[in-house]
Amino acid sequence: MSGHNKWSKIHRKKGLADAARSNVYTKLGKEIIVAVKLGGSGDPEHNSKLKEVIAKAKSNNMPNDNIKRAIAKGLGDSSDNNYDAMVYEGYGPAGVAVIVEALTNNKNRTAGDVRSYFDKSGGALGVSGSVSFLFNRLGLISVANQTEDNLLEILIDSPIEDMSTEDGIVTITVKPENFNSVLNVLEQNNIQTESAEVAMVPMSTVAIPDDKVASFEKLIDTLESNEDVQAVYHNAE
Repeated sequence: MSGHNKWSKIHRKKGLADAARSNVYTKLGKEIIVAVKLGGSGDPEHNSKLKEVIAKAKSNNMPNDNIKRAIAKGLGDSSDNNYDAMVYEGYGPAGVAVIVEALTNNKNRTAGDVRSYFDKSGGALGVSGSVSFLFNRLGLISVANQTEDNLLEILIDSPIEDMSTEDGIVTITVKPENFNSVLNVLEQNNIQTESAEVAMVPMSTVAIPDDKVASFEKLIDTLESNEDVQAVYHNAE
């Protein structure tokens, strides 16, 4: 899993920065609403996607009241809470692969915005599948104040793929379909997580020339600031 440790470290820091933004809870709430509607249940024990999103929300310190309100909206019939899940793929400056996940009630608006961001950065939006083959979809669960040996003992019968430690944080990697079962074992053993989400992890990373760094960072910042964009993944070092 080349580049995984470094990516995890960067992603944890990015998550903390994102959590300071005023719209982070709004975006998480939107994910919860969609998970409830797709799963047909507001009970995370009977809706695996909802359980996954709630874990992500709690990792971002989303208050329980906000989570409950979002679940209630998902259970309602309001057309205002109907969103389409969209995935955009393309190349940013210096050929960096970028994947954008969005939830939108206006696909034309969102597609136009995303295409404009790529064009202005000197990149280009591609077709479906143009860069996703460079990533693996994986569950990432980060734990502090634990050793790998201790976690391995607790998870001895759990289907984990990898475990690594950096800066005192142990990151457990699992296949998406095993994400909730591993989370359940940790919860049963009173192990708190620093972060937990299913994400697109690059199989390898690429370096960005100094003269392209500013335009690349602007692309990522602009994408993440868009109200329809839920997540942005890339393979930059």
